[in-house]
Amino acid sequence: QVQLVESGGGLVQAGGSLRLSCTASGMTFGRYVMVWFRQAPGKERECVGSIHWSGLRWYPGSVQGRFTISRDNAKNTVFLQMTSLKPDDTAVYYCAATTDGGAIKLSNVAYWGRGTQVTVSS
Repeated sequence: QVQLVESGGGLVQAGGSLRLSCTASGMTFGRYVMVWFRQAPGKERECVGSIHWSGLRWYPGSVQGRFTISRDNAKNTVFLQMTSLKPDDTAVYYCAATTDGGAIKLSNVAYWGRGTQVTVSS
């Protein structure tokens, strides 16, 4: 049984930082592209970073330069370091895994975590 468990969310002031973690179990972690998504109330779920098994990373423009995704294959863990946080970053952040090495799509996600709330106050 595959599980993705996120941690590290919380309340932070604008300009602050948070580091999210996601630990996977029940899967061959190194074979998956790991992805962080977020979903704000009333908005669609969006990708905020992905890291290929090779270490290749991708970010959307909205978080480029502020968010950093990394992975530790020995610990089956993926991280999302978030800096210079803005109130618009407030959302539930989800960890996800896919075997598709191409463009990240909701439809090709194999596994989802339950999410962790990030709230950025102004």
